[in-house]
Amino acid sequence: MNTGATSTLSNGRNATADKLLVAASALMIERASVEISLSDIAQKSGVNAALVKYHFGNKDGLLLALLARDAATEIDQLEYLMAQPISSTDKLKLHIGGIIRAYWRFPYMNRLIHYLLHESSAESANEVSQFFVAPLLDFHRRLLAEGVAAGEFRSIDPVLFYTSLIGACDHLFFGRHAMSRAVGVGPLTDEVCHDYVKHMEALICGGMLNAKKEKAAAGSAQVRDSKFQDKKRSGRTPKCN
Repeated sequence: MNTGATSTLSNGRNATADKLLVAASALMIERASVEISLSDIAQKSGVNAALVKYHFGNKDGLLLALLARDAATEIDQLEYLMAQPISSTDKLKLHIGGIIRAYWRFPYMNRLIHYLLHESSAESANEVSQFFVAPLLDFHRRLLAEGVAAGEFRSIDPVLFYTSLIGACDHLFFGRHAMSRAVGVGPLTDEVCHDYVKHMEALICGGMLNAKKEKAAAGSAQVRDSKFQDKKRSGRTPKCN
């Protein structure tokens, strides 16, 4: 059985495998659910369901490869971000924005992680831990420790930080359907994503920064918001940032 998501990605995929991943992703977004069948994926992609076994081993192998694909950009950037000659606070803000944008593009991501960790095989759970959970937690530990050492952050438990950031992304982007029925929340636009990045920066940094650092961070956020609004007034389509 081949459920190796990371090896599937590193060895490259052909057009058929890509079609299956695109179809699975689209179905989860359309249905706001990770409960999709091989026949659903086959119908959406126009590819024979038997080819899932050929390319991914089984459905869980396909879902692992999908999660690895969706998370790859942010995970691959962690070491690059950590090495940048900028403050820990700026690294934190860039990371918050990157995670939120990943969930904005793939709102099923956290539910898919939960499925693979708790409702799939032990092998799948181990792979998710290795290529997604462990690298993020390790990054959070190092970034928070760096910020504390620099006098920018108060002491923060990295597991609680991970839970706060990832959980907040999950509830806005995947739980939005329930919110729309209850309180009439609108669609997830670029502006909603941008506003949520600002909100999470203020919420997280406001609870982490020293008072002096918090004041400086607020000024930086106002500059970014001004640029976003300028783009709107000029008729250009602002992107979530």
